Amino acid sequence: MDLRSCLGQAAFKCPEKNGYYPDPVQCDLYYHCQSGELEEKLCPDGLLFDDGNPKNERCDTPVNVDCGDRTELQEPKPSAGCPRANGFFRHPDANKCDKFVNCIDGVMNEMPCPPGLIYDDDQSSCVWLTETTRKDCPLVSKRDVLEDGFSCPEGDVMGPNGRTLPHPTFAHPEDCTKFYICRNGVTPQHGSCSGGQVYNEESFKCDEPENVPGCENWFDEDKKKP
Repeated sequence: MDLRSCLGQAAFKCPEKNGYYPDPVQCDLYYHCQSGELEEKLCPDGLLFDDGNPKNERCDTPVNVDCGDRTELQEPKPSAGCPRANGFFRHPDANKCDKFVNCIDGVMNEMPCPPGLIYDDDQSSCVWLTETTRKDCPLVSKRDVLEDGFSCPEGDVMGPNGRTLPHPTFAHPEDCTKFYICRNGVTPQHGSCSGGQVYNEESFKCDEPENVPGCENWFDEDKKKP
């Protein structure tokens, strides 16, 4: 136990109720109090202690935890591709900003963003190009972007028959009847289905709602979810 831990443990006093309580300074450090006895505990590197309920012992990713004034953290334990042992991070290759890494116990797992999105560190999620603060991403400057933020992803798209689609289409993230068309694979345009149909990203065509998971009740106002 280092000096910081000794000082923190000496300063922390258990409340009357048993439970798990945050260190007042360090966000990944917490204490288990049982019958007045104190046990110091530390989240795995990259995770933070969620102090929402003293009955629950929970460490979570930073995007899900509000540390408030608890700004200190344990020393990072980096490994290949992982700034910390656990968490979501930008891809180490700046040219792959449409991908990110999920680090679990120091092992890097490459993950793709949905088509047209890139990974943003500040939001710990994949976002439209117009919503990112990143300056190092080549896609931000060289891809045509629609007013709603969509841009055509790089790489070929294979159709159901195994052939490359010359003008691939992509589902709209919020509207089942809309989709995007990438002319020659690079120029984005809006598309929409008619006649009570919705876009089917499996067949790349407009289809009956009952054939598209998540869009079955799109035209039923009583059941449709926004």
